[in-house]
Amino acid sequence: IGLDATFSQAAPLPGDLAFVTQSGAIMTAVIDWTRARDIGLSHLVSLGDMADADFGDMLDYLGGDSRVRAILLYIEAVTNARKFMSAARAAARVKPVVAIKAGRQAAGARAAASHTGALAGLDAVYDAAFRRAGMLRVTELSELFDAAETLALLRVPPRDSGEGDRLAIVTNGGGLGVMAADALGAAGGRLAELSPATMATLNAALPPAWSRGNPVDIVGDADAARYSAAVEAVLGDPGADAVLVLNCPTAMLTPESAADAVIAAVGDRRGRVLTSWAGGETAQAGRARLAKARIAQYDTPGGAVGAFMQLVQQRRNREALMQTPPAIAAEIEGDAARARAIVDAALSAGREWLGEAEAKQLLAAYGVPDVPTFLADTPARVGAIAAGIQGPVAVKIRSPDITHKTDVGGVALDLATPKTAEAAAERMLAAVRAKRPDARLEGFTVQKMESRPRAHELILGIVADRQFGPVVLVGQGGTAVELADDKALALPPLNLLLAREALQRTRVFRLMQPHRGRPGADLDAVALAMIRVAQIAIDLPEVAELDINPLLADADGIVALDARVRVAKPTLPGSERLAIRPYPAELAEDVADRAGRKYRLRPIRPEDEPALQHGFAKLSAQDIRMRFFAPLKTLDHPMAARLTQIDYDREMAFVLEAPGDEGKPELYGVGRLMADPDNARAEFALIVRSDVAGKGLGGILLDRIVKHARRRGIGEVWGDVMSENAAMLDLCRRLGFTAALSPEDPATTRATISP
Repeated sequence: IGLDATFSQAAPLPGDLAFVTQSGAIMTAVIDWTRARDIGLSHLVSLGDMADADFGDMLDYLGGDSRVRAILLYIEAVTNARKFMSAARAAARVKPVVAIKAGRQAAGARAAASHTGALAGLDAVYDAAFRRAGMLRVTELSELFDAAETLALLRVPPRDSGEGDRLAIVTNGGGLGVMAADALGAAGGRLAELSPATMATLNAALPPAWSRGNPVDIVGDADAARYSAAVEAVLGDPGADAVLVLNCPTAMLTPESAADAVIAAVGDRRGRVLTSWAGGETAQAGRARLAKARIAQYDTPGGAVGAFMQLVQQRRNREALMQTPPAIAAEIEGDAARARAIVDAALSAGREWLGEAEAKQLLAAYGVPDVPTFLADTPARVGAIAAGIQGPVAVKIRSPDITHKTDVGGVALDLATPKTAEAAAERMLAAVRAKRPDARLEGFTVQKMESRPRAHELILGIVADRQFGPVVLVGQGGTAVELADDKALALPPLNLLLAREALQRTRVFRLMQPHRGRPGADLDAVALAMIRVAQIAIDLPEVAELDINPLLADADGIVALDARVRVAKPTLPGSERLAIRPYPAELAEDVADRAGRKYRLRPIRPEDEPALQHGFAKLSAQDIRMRFFAPLKTLDHPMAARLTQIDYDREMAFVLEAPGDEGKPELYGVGRLMADPDNARAEFALIVRSDVAGKGLGGILLDRIVKHARRRGIGEVWGDVMSENAAMLDLCRRLGFTAALSPEDPATTRATISP
């Protein structure tokens, strides 16, 4: 209705960018800035303390509004992490979402007992959450304003096809071009490689002194015709995803004349062009003409490159939401009962920390390789245990009061004989008593020394964040782990793609690559260990902190040398602690059709995309039309990813799986339930392959959909059915649905039930 309830002096211009903030002052600044840049806004909302509506509500609303092309957020705090993550992931799938998070420095003030807890500051957790949601994070308000300019004026991020990070640069000043190229390389972008045809065109149009490469330096005496020719040629090159045009004022060509030449050359292709007119007062007229022509323009070459890379990163984040992970479910099943017994025993005894041996038993229950650990209560017993181990041993102090053993002389390595091991334990006992007379000493642990001279020391762990729940951390480990400060965080649950992506964000990842004849580390083994640790966080809410340091990784795999686990009674039960609802394996069951053939009915997984596409190929044209209300020849990757990568907190899809003709598992039916954000109403959809139709499978799927809606407290389940689909309508009526013709479309009947 055009309501303006702000205290701004001016009203925002109409447009298709939505801005949501927790600060009214930031909002008025945005109004002023967007008016100066002629950028229009569709919505401008200040949430304040979010007593009722919060970021999750606004993301749901704006994500579903077709008038909104992109969403900008100024965030100080998220109040409901799961609601926020569900809404953000849904919105980011369909349009760009850019966020700035204030209060970054206050994040690291929380004290933590473990290395993992010390490294995982609150701001780093927000960064992991934004990345997982497919959002683009910026750190400065100027970057948010630049993102507004970029999203308003660059139509595709940055092009419908191609690599996406290849930039061509046209400049009349060589220094400006070099600065832009440096900024591009530092940000992870690439200079476009100009084609022979483009080079020939430029050679013919430019003087011999031009740079003969990218950046295209058209030389300081360039006139308007030279600008036009260069921009026209580079814009036509298929290897350039976007073009950055730079100008420094000269006596040969005024900035406004240069702008006019670029505007004429660009024409209707302005969605692929960024500009930066260097200078102050002299450059203003040129900038104004570019702005009037709706061509993106930035104050500095670095700002323009940063905006381009924002588009690249935003597209990569959205693509990450659509990637199909490989199936590894069978490899990560842990012995949750065995692990829970260890945790419960510690809690019953009133202990906060598991002993090292217990911690490693917990890891072993989830398949994380470790070094066998033996307990000794006296130095003499240390020597006796060492006598039964071939090769050197390591001895460590055991105490529930000592977190970092090396700080008090509580670790002795590479002890070659039983006598040296016993003597080291004696010295250790004396040293620890001197440094920590208050600590309770329970004895020692003895381990065989792992001889892996080329292994990398990693840290892998879990820490519970107040807002987002448990978070997995991976990075460079060792005794100086805090000084290295090399880490990446990820929210559970994880799959191989998510684990690998997090690992790639660490500096130690590059060291683990093969180089100079040294084989690379087994990166998949590290990724699988990350997934297993994430599963511990999912299964055991009592695990408040987990610290594996070091985790050795080399070409032969991984092994955990030391581990610490802190346990506590959880404040929230089960999966409610998690910002992202994990795969609900407990809903799987075995069912049979009327002929007695058995199927596995279970929630869909992201890894099911290939099987879903295979099953779609076996549907008849009539099956497809009845389910999708339109003819579809194929189920492409974006659509298949959307159907398999669901938010289990708001959506559910049950599949019927059984061995096919070749003995491989195939999907024979899918039942889907899609709830609104308030969990009040939910739409259902159902499809069963024709080759198994008439055997009662549709009834099984629809029954489970209704039961799931009842468990979730959904008030109404509805679905639109083609009126000619008599079999489906009959099934709905038999299960208690009411059916009524749609007043808008008699070809459609709506079936409704209150579970």
